[in-house]
Amino acid sequence: MSGLIKPDGTPLVAAETRPRPTARYLRDTTSRVIGSRVAPLTHHRDDVRRSWSRAAGLAMDLIQNSGRLKGATDQVLADTVGVGLTLTPDPDLSGLGYNEAETAAWIRLVKKRWRRFWYDARECDMRGKLTGPQMVDIALRWHIAYGEATGVFDFFSDAERQRYGIVTGTKLCLVPPSRLVQDTSPLERLFQGVGHDEKGRPVSYRFETSSQGQKARRDYAARDADGRPLVLHVFDPMDATDVRGISLLAPAFRKHIQAEMLDDATLQMAILQTIFAVTLTSETPSQDAFEALEVLKESTDGKNGFDGAGYAQQYLDFLGTQFQRAHDSTLSVDGNPRVSHLGPGEKLGIETAKVPGQDFLPFSNSLARDMARTIGITYGGLTMDHTAATYSSVRMENASVWAVVMRRRERIATPICQMVYSNWLDEEIGEGRIPFKGGYPAFRARRAAVTAASWQGPAKPTADDYKSARASSERLANGTSSIAIETGDLGQDPDELFEQRRREHQRYVEADMPSPFAPRAAIPDPEAPRSGAGETGEMEATP
Repeated sequence: MSGLIKPDGTPLVAAETRPRPTARYLRDTTSRVIGSRVAPLTHHRDDVRRSWSRAAGLAMDLIQNSGRLKGATDQVLADTVGVGLTLTPDPDLSGLGYNEAETAAWIRLVKKRWRRFWYDARECDMRGKLTGPQMVDIALRWHIAYGEATGVFDFFSDAERQRYGIVTGTKLCLVPPSRLVQDTSPLERLFQGVGHDEKGRPVSYRFETSSQGQKARRDYAARDADGRPLVLHVFDPMDATDVRGISLLAPAFRKHIQAEMLDDATLQMAILQTIFAVTLTSETPSQDAFEALEVLKESTDGKNGFDGAGYAQQYLDFLGTQFQRAHDSTLSVDGNPRVSHLGPGEKLGIETAKVPGQDFLPFSNSLARDMARTIGITYGGLTMDHTAATYSSVRMENASVWAVVMRRRERIATPICQMVYSNWLDEEIGEGRIPFKGGYPAFRARRAAVTAASWQGPAKPTADDYKSARASSERLANGTSSIAIETGDLGQDPDELFEQRRREHQRYVEADMPSPFAPRAAIPDPEAPRSGAGETGEMEATP
């Protein structure tokens, strides 16, 4: 209120109303910590579109200039795919006239031909430079730096195959995600270079191409008329409306750059510790003392016998004698350090830097844990620091991150291999290199069911192999697991393991040697008497 006064003449001011306590979300503190942080609500895909180029550039720069991040990227590859994912076909051939033996034989043929194709760069890569596992490695690196992996499928004609001396026509050409343009046009249903139909499904991808130095933009159809994929685009969306991915390192940019600044500053100070400063503290008279001596020289009283000039000269002679003695001594801090004598009242001190402090390692480790969690690897895998690690901590660390590894394998690496495998198997059956009952029309009618497969990666890391093996045996013994599950955790194909054991067992039997795969009760005891050694001339039965 204004214009009102109290009886004593002072202005009347309305009392401030105190905020009533409330119980709700975002109830702020008196320091307004929440209110000071502005956070507008936007669509996540719009945030990705605005930040994609900057985030991709920062991610590539950090990875290329950080040995720790480069090693972390390699660790992601090692955890996710190891030396490469192993194909395990799981076709549904019911109703096509296949019995169990024929199905097993067909699967063995498919696996044999697939390995020959996938590990031959001339067969699987359009450029003829990369094998299949190498292309998956590159896609995973792109997933970390760009948040997505992109590529285009091509099919070589008979003339092109004859020219290059290859058999198959199905080829994958990896295209950097930076070539997928950022064009956005709501009228064309185009968002960040991806065209959609009225249902929101991707129908085309616009890439920037270059031919003979001329850059152009070209639209590639997402699928052909038969539904086969023509463009490879793999990313891990955060929101249901996301169209593109963004670098996995984006949430940790600030912390990682701060960690680099901390490391650089600490390193510079550590270098300064090798350069020490020598300080010489002296109690000798200063300039003011010498000015006082000049005044003393003029204070001569002949009546009382006071000769100021004489006193001043005697003191100067005393200082001169001490300085001459110090001058004759040696003070050296080179490769042969020595101090023989100092001047009067002098003290020699050595000054060094006092870093890093006691809080450096805890703070640095905290920043490293933030980055490790963002990438999806363990702290030890990022820093190679196992100082305080114990058996229990390593087990818990591996258990928590292994689910992240498996998810990355299923969401990123597996779709890449599955797309190539589906197109390759389509060609193999279509051109008759792999026989199929009912021919290509029967395969085409059940393409998704026939091309179904699983992909095995490296084994789960363990802190104690003996304890892990005992746990596996216990699960098999009490019926809570199976050979397929246990071999899958070890990164092995159960069918290949079975065939290998059968071949080796048959080899031992044919050589009349005890087989390590025979039932324990059937393994002959080397201490038991052989035929003809007993009184009756018969071998005793082995219990």
